[in-house]
Amino acid sequence: MNAIDWSDFEKVLIVAGTVTRVEPFPEARKPAWKVWADFGPYGERKTSAQITALYRPEDLLGRQIIGVINFPEKQIGPFRSQFLLTGFHTPAGVVISVPERPVPNGSRLA
Repeated sequence: MNAIDWSDFEKVLIVAGTVTRVEPFPEARKPAWKVWADFGPYGERKTSAQITALYRPEDLLGRQIIGVINFPEKQIGPFRSQFLLTGFHTPAGVVISVPERPVPNGSRLA
């Protein structure tokens, strides 16, 4: 693994947001949800997230998550993904990363 400079890390905008909406994504090749999140001053953004193994829509609504919001948008079938929902791969499925306690939407990872 190559080391990066602090300036490289500063380029990645990793912020907290709150999930506002979750819908099925039947057109996805792998099981996924369409997820919308409120990132405060950065607005609401949407993504496709392969987290169906561990999370139902009702588990996600109102929950704070951590997302990368400055990657270029990505076309996933008929859907435009506007942020990366962060998480950890496990044998059971992806576990989403969340703040340990509530923070304002749009708070940047320090």
